[in-house]
Amino acid sequence: MPESLTVDELAARTGLPSSTIRMYQTKGVLHAPRRQGRVAYYDASHVERLTLVQRLQQRGFSLPAIAELIAAREKGESVAAVLGMGEAEGPDDWVRIKVRDIKHLIPMGDVQPRLLLRAMRLGLVRWKYGWPHARRWALEAGGRLAGLRVPSDDVMDSFTRLRTATDAVAADFVRLFERQFWPELARKAGDENQLENVRALLVELTYTAETAVVGTLRESIRDAAEEFAARHGLLPSDDYQPAWAEQPLPPIAENLVDPAGDLPSEQEIENFLKRGDDDEPGR
Repeated sequence: MPESLTVDELAARTGLPSSTIRMYQTKGVLHAPRRQGRVAYYDASHVERLTLVQRLQQRGFSLPAIAELIAAREKGESVAAVLGMGEAEGPDDWVRIKVRDIKHLIPMGDVQPRLLLRAMRLGLVRWKYGWPHARRWALEAGGRLAGLRVPSDDVMDSFTRLRTATDAVAADFVRLFERQFWPELARKAGDENQLENVRALLVELTYTAETAVVGTLRESIRDAAEEFAARHGLLPSDDYQPAWAEQPLPPIAENLVDPAGDLPSEQEIENFLKRGDDDEPGR
């Protein structure tokens, strides 16, 4: 049977005045209690909510901002969406998967419940209202890999490794946010525009992280392609000119025809730093 607490008992449990608890209900940050006659009864969910509210206030969020976060979360929205970091019809939208989509994603006929369950455990798919849903980017990427006839288990194995790597990258950027920006935000706990400040910083940090990750990934793919081509004897040389060497290459493969060159000496770097931007070397 769920725990039942009167408002005075809830106040004693959470260390808050009864008047503050009633004010939280008025402000929309605490859900209504169960009523039995004229007596209101609270339960563990109210204790949990009040603990959350106190924690957010300590971290600088105003009550209107907390109410907005809680209301959005109760409607199933993500924190990113609440903070205004999503895009309409964007790659992060959840899209309902139909049976024909699954057959397109798994062309080998290996449509089994275990594959969907594994995708759900990995966070690629969610089950909502009796239907599987996937992020739009996951559907598009899955469609491309299916077109290449990559086995589904191999795709999910790769995603597992990728997610481990991106979780580590995300943790680095969160630590950067907490170290560089959060102390100043926390000192301004009473500001009504606190949510807007957090939103602006997180949007900036997110786009910066995306740019850095995508750019670094492209560099890694270039290097991996270079190593693959060298290992299989695909690079042009004095006595071997493959047909593709005469054709323009996509940017992702630029290393194949544009070697990076040797590293400069410290003296060369020092000379570069000393000369003006308008001066070309050798002038």
